[in-house]
Amino acid sequence: MPPLHKPLLAGAALLLLQLFPGNGVRIEGFHREFCRRGIELKMASRRVGGLLYPRGGIKSVAAGALCLAAAMIFTAITPQSSADKAKKTPKSAGIPLDKKFKGTLPITELTADQATLHALNRLGYGPRPGDVERIRQTGLEKWIEQQLHPERIDDTALDQRLDQYSTLNQSSTKLLDEFPPPGQAAKRQGETKDDYKEKMQQKRQDALAQMLPTGNENFDRANDQLTKIQGPNRIIAELSMAKVDRAVYTQKQLAAVMEDFWFNHFNVFANKGADKWFVTAYVRDTIRPRTMGKFQDLLIATAKSPAMLFYLDNWMSADPAAFKRMQAEMQARRRCYQGIFTGAQPPLPGTFPGKCPVPGGNIAPAKKKEDRGLNENYGREVMELHTVGVDAGYTQQDVIAMAETLTGWTVHEPRKDPEFFFDEGIHAQGKKVVMGRTFNYGGEKDGEESLKFLANHPSTARFISTELARHFVSDNPPDSLIDRMTKNYESTGGDIRSVLKTMIYSLEFWSKDAYRAKVKTPFELVASTARALGADVPVSLPLAQWVGRMGEPLFLCQPPTGYSDKSETWVNTGALLNRLNFALTFAGDKMAGTSVDLKTLLGQPSSADPAIALEQSIQIFLAGDVADSTRKTLEARLTDPQILQASLDDPVKQVNEGLIAGLVLGAPEFQRR
Repeated sequence: MPPLHKPLLAGAALLLLQLFPGNGVRIEGFHREFCRRGIELKMASRRVGGLLYPRGGIKSVAAGALCLAAAMIFTAITPQSSADKAKKTPKSAGIPLDKKFKGTLPITELTADQATLHALNRLGYGPRPGDVERIRQTGLEKWIEQQLHPERIDDTALDQRLDQYSTLNQSSTKLLDEFPPPGQAAKRQGETKDDYKEKMQQKRQDALAQMLPTGNENFDRANDQLTKIQGPNRIIAELSMAKVDRAVYTQKQLAAVMEDFWFNHFNVFANKGADKWFVTAYVRDTIRPRTMGKFQDLLIATAKSPAMLFYLDNWMSADPAAFKRMQAEMQARRRCYQGIFTGAQPPLPGTFPGKCPVPGGNIAPAKKKEDRGLNENYGREVMELHTVGVDAGYTQQDVIAMAETLTGWTVHEPRKDPEFFFDEGIHAQGKKVVMGRTFNYGGEKDGEESLKFLANHPSTARFISTELARHFVSDNPPDSLIDRMTKNYESTGGDIRSVLKTMIYSLEFWSKDAYRAKVKTPFELVASTARALGADVPVSLPLAQWVGRMGEPLFLCQPPTGYSDKSETWVNTGALLNRLNFALTFAGDKMAGTSVDLKTLLGQPSSADPAIALEQSIQIFLAGDVADSTRKTLEARLTDPQILQASLDDPVKQVNEGLIAGLVLGAPEFQRR
């Protein structure tokens, strides 16, 4: 266990007590009394060179570390003091900004650096070193207009980086062939499951034996982890790594954010049966090309995606009467074919299946097939979660009718030929009424027209506008903004790019209340930290694993709701500790699969002076914009032996820049976006 210095922990704990307004105030299972006990326990320890090493005091250590994490992060969801707000944005009629910089953006309450940081954190995954200065020179409106048109941005460097993932461009059929389920693979090779399992284990060992060390311990550890992932799990591993790489390296930052937003909106769970083989194509072919197009097109594409059809069971949905008719016709055909081989005459042209008397002989009875019926899962979720929302006033009968319009939307064979097709034989015929609208087109058009109706419904316009505003502006976005976004949605037929532009060119988006008002999700935190540190990430598997460790495993959200977009979800006891551990590990250049060069980033003087290291970290990671309370908390830690890497009496030889940078990255200003 690493050394822990008592004042570092106790000081943070005392600060946390000051942050809490009183006893009983909690952060999801964490409260004031917990920190007080951590201080009073008087950690049993032994002193070595001025540092305290815990001796069996694991609870005290955990309490102290948690207090430090909470002290640094808790204010991310606590209203700031009036003094801090005043420091952030001077009270005036408006902050004058250069016309070349802001263009027609209605920025009146933020400085140029604040506005740039706000845009990079909301419309992307945060700045890389030098981004704020670069945009200040070229103009913020110009950058935003580029982001709204990703098709005009050259992303060759990212494409070359993603070439290392062989699964990304393969079809679902190809993935099933190359990474078959273990049982199917064993059967194909004429082996038992145990033999196949042993063979795969040997394959992992052989792959590890063939690996050549890179000379970088972080890279080698990550390569070892990745090499051990064989079989179908490799598909989701590569998809997750590609998602991290895209967020960290793409020039099309807004497109990457929208891809994540829409996947979460139209969530599928990769570990549900065959979906593991379908999700890659779902992201690549269904979501990514339509992130800024018409919502109607995106909705229909997701409805026809094998990933969604399988996840919400619509591929099994059939009109019960139509299914029975189809089964009866199949049995009639079977009788005729079998009858030919027992002396019967083949049916006349145009009469098949017709009556086909069999003079004699035994005919093999048809294998009984389980009856299929109407499945309401997708019909319900497409209304509640994807379009009009739960408060739109629809009824259970509307859900049933919606499900009926989509009967026959299915997949050939999920584990052999996973492609969408419409099966007329199991489609519900006749009139269906959804929310007062009648659908009686017949065939596949019933479903297409019902989805178009939902996509263009006034409730959908407001529901989608609210979700976008909640993601990009605040947990409780102003009604005035939602009203304008809704109006734009209705007038443009659900043009996502246009709705986004209405939001971005609003006073509400650039208000001081919206600035740093959202807490980053684990994925946003991981991506923004990698970008802020200017990290080299040749193997992003460990970063993807950290996203899961902090509560947001990629492509593995089981309920169709997707992950929450509200700050309160991501601030709890485990999250606070994990977030600080992540920041300290990454900034300390101990993260597997990555390399961080803080000496170059912070400058040589930082290695000898903790105050310079802190100031440089604040400037680089927070654009110099930090609350007085946070600065005081950080400055109070600068004399700690863990940071000075010296005993209390020895001269400073080398400042622990990683610890200082990690604490700044754990500060509320960085945890917010």
